[in-house]
Amino acid sequence: MHVVAIVLVLVVLATAVATFAQRLRVPAPSLLVLAGIGVALIPGVPALHVPPQVIGMVVLPPLLYASAEELSLRDLRTVWRPVTILSFGLVFASAAAVGFVAVAVAGLPPAMAFVLGAVLSSTDPVAVTALGRRLALPGRVQVLVQAESLFNDATSLVLFKVAIGIAVAVGASVSLPAAGGEFLLLGGGGSVVGAAVAGLVWLVRRRTTDPVLETVIALVTPYAAYVLAESAHTSGVTSVVVAGVLLGRSGHRLTDAHIRLQLHAVYAVVVFLLESVVFSIVGLELPTLVRDLPSGTGWWPLQALALAAVLIAVRVLSTLPLTRAVKPSQGGGRLSWRVAGVVTWAGTRGVMPLAAALSIPLLADDGTKLAGRPLVLVLTTAVVVFTLVVQGLTLAAVVNRSGLALEPEHTAREEEDAHDALNRAALDHVEHLAELEAVPDTAIDRVRRGLTARLDRTAETADGTTADAAYRQLRHEVIAVQSTELHRLYEEHRISDTTRRRLQHDLDRQEAALGAP
Repeated sequence: MHVVAIVLVLVVLATAVATFAQRLRVPAPSLLVLAGIGVALIPGVPALHVPPQVIGMVVLPPLLYASAEELSLRDLRTVWRPVTILSFGLVFASAAAVGFVAVAVAGLPPAMAFVLGAVLSSTDPVAVTALGRRLALPGRVQVLVQAESLFNDATSLVLFKVAIGIAVAVGASVSLPAAGGEFLLLGGGGSVVGAAVAGLVWLVRRRTTDPVLETVIALVTPYAAYVLAESAHTSGVTSVVVAGVLLGRSGHRLTDAHIRLQLHAVYAVVVFLLESVVFSIVGLELPTLVRDLPSGTGWWPLQALALAAVLIAVRVLSTLPLTRAVKPSQGGGRLSWRVAGVVTWAGTRGVMPLAAALSIPLLADDGTKLAGRPLVLVLTTAVVVFTLVVQGLTLAAVVNRSGLALEPEHTAREEEDAHDALNRAALDHVEHLAELEAVPDTAIDRVRRGLTARLDRTAETADGTTADAAYRQLRHEVIAVQSTELHRLYEEHRISDTTRRRLQHDLDRQEAALGAP
């Protein structure tokens, strides 16, 4: 009952804080951490300790999967070079720089400093994606930021697993070739397992029409990918990311409108609860972690500030060379310094490094306490809060100064043009059916009026049950034609992924309102 009560309190707290943050237009994670700290400082509140395995097993898979499913493979192909450079080179550079500074400034043992570097090299794809969409970034820049953050997580968490293995192996010699081989085995094996899980889930979902079963399968998929990969001694994180990317590409072909709307709502709730609970838990644990710090670590705020500065500096040095090293596939010259500046400042830390830090084992292989774990948790939390507050609150200003943000008129015009194209495709289909005399004239006229009035739902009801059934069947056909046209526009690079998702969601709502065909 004690654990259930704590979870319920965290859910209520997270909901209230998130609502308040939305009104203030500030990042909710920062307020959630501060609220957790405030609650923990209240006299009489018991100390909270969460088993590390719970974070790694329960929290990470669905959060990574949800972010991976939203990734646009079409746009990813246009930016795969900078994404590859940032996802590998930047992760290794950040981990090395943080590890070196952590030894020099914080006095951490080299093995735990390596763990801290692997943890802090991971950015937050959920926060980055939300910020990018709210700021209306161009499609190529948006997918560059989102994909870099997502694959950055996969790489850094594989590196984190290697680092943890070194840290808990007390007295064991460290071989760089062996560590490199383990890294490749973890990442490559995880990719194979993720692809296999995605293929199996695809075969099952294409034969499933029950909304409840579809929802259960969607919720179980990230956990299945994670557990199977971990059981095969590969990277569960990489497996989840690969499965999410592959299934996200074919999601619109596997389910109907009702199921897509339901899955979207369920996953939105799951992601919100998991993120909120993790940030609240970190806030609740932080005062206890600070009290448990050994003597001589009272300078941790300045140490965290130094680590954050190192992360930003390494990111600047890594992204700016891309302005000359990488060509965009759509023409228009090389990536400009403005894109590099936005990508640099969008590298906020969030739920992923926090969850990874909380999953650090409590004990080494010989049963002794893992030295430096409390300081690693405190420094990780402080750096996350710093980047979320400083970079999160100022990213809008950076984007506005860069001139990359799309004007609201541009987004509205793109959606309006896409709507017109969908309506024209639907009207062409209706006129074709009218020429064939395959559908009653009453239904044809009703759909034609609705389309010419931008699918106005206040059209008069056609008389007769047969005509009404024919109308609904024809509307289902028209929506299918519009969905096909929408994906054609997307594949031809005439609309962005954000516009495609919005219009597909609108079509799904229209189809769901019609009922079964």
